[in-house]
Amino acid sequence: MKGVGGGAASPGDYVYFKSVVPLHKISIGSKLWRYYDFGPKVVPPLVCIPGIAGTADVYYKQIMSLCMKGYRVISIDVPQVWNHHEWIHSFEKFLDSMNIHHVHIYGTSLGGFLAQIFAEHRPRRVKSLVLSNTFLETHKFAAAMPWSPVVNWTPSFLLKRYLLTGIRDGPHEPFIADSVDFVVGQVETLSRDDLSSRLMLNVNVASVGSLMLPDSLITIMDTNDYSAVPQQLKEQLNERYPGARRAVLKTGGDFPFLSRPDEVNLYLQSQGQTWSKALPEMAALGVQRIKKMEGTALIIVVETMATMVQVAVIMTGGIVHQNHTIPTSQYQLAQCLPILY
Repeated sequence: MKGVGGGAASPGDYVYFKSVVPLHKISIGSKLWRYYDFGPKVVPPLVCIPGIAGTADVYYKQIMSLCMKGYRVISIDVPQVWNHHEWIHSFEKFLDSMNIHHVHIYGTSLGGFLAQIFAEHRPRRVKSLVLSNTFLETHKFAAAMPWSPVVNWTPSFLLKRYLLTGIRDGPHEPFIADSVDFVVGQVETLSRDDLSSRLMLNVNVASVGSLMLPDSLITIMDTNDYSAVPQQLKEQLNERYPGARRAVLKTGGDFPFLSRPDEVNLYLQSQGQTWSKALPEMAALGVQRIKKMEGTALIIVVETMATMVQVAVIMTGGIVHQNHTIPTSQYQLAQCLPILY
């Protein structure tokens, strides 16, 4: 899957991302959760849920961009759950284990469907939704996969082949080609049980019921060129949430979070005005970094003065020191980079 005019490679900033953002793995009951958690721990997080071919890694561009603006982003792998009821309970236990009471969710494709299912059954925990290239019901996918009863006995290479047939092959413009190659590389890391459980979530017949969440707290973000989700299902989603905010990307393919990260991040930030961003009572003006004798800390700017800067310093472990004042000579207005803490 190559772009027009040359070969494609994984985006270079992914290497930097892997060097500074730790991958977490925890077992909760019988489920293994693989996830990234980056950003101030004092704010409700944006949880990113990938589609059937995605992993926690596919949202690295959102993590890198949003966290240095004061948001907390958690990107997850969908664990090996085999039905939607199991997904609801497993995801709730995951949030409980991290002492997270409320979340904002960005879900793409299957991830968007799972986000809606969770919001339907656990309405008090979901504060907003951003839904991209997703759907309301799985009947069409179930009809297209009559061999689903034997998916548990299907070899891994056949499951991968089936999964990849849903991704449109080239020629693509370079950024879309890069996004496709990146996701294909992530598919290769998935085990047979990972693949089969996700396929079952995609074809178990179900539909999203009524949500308590107001349409004003839902954003529908779609690409206008193509995606693996049929247009009919996208239209059903738009009809269900007539008051939702609309974000239409002219191009971007199946994975706009990789191919059009600046646009996606802008829309996420726009929706993020409803979030608790970096201690609301501080009326934070921005995020920068400061180097101190004991290391590097992430700081949230509260007020700038002639000779002093009032900040909230978030040190290792997410500990917040409020109303901390430092000389402007120590304040670095250099390029803001995400800092591991």
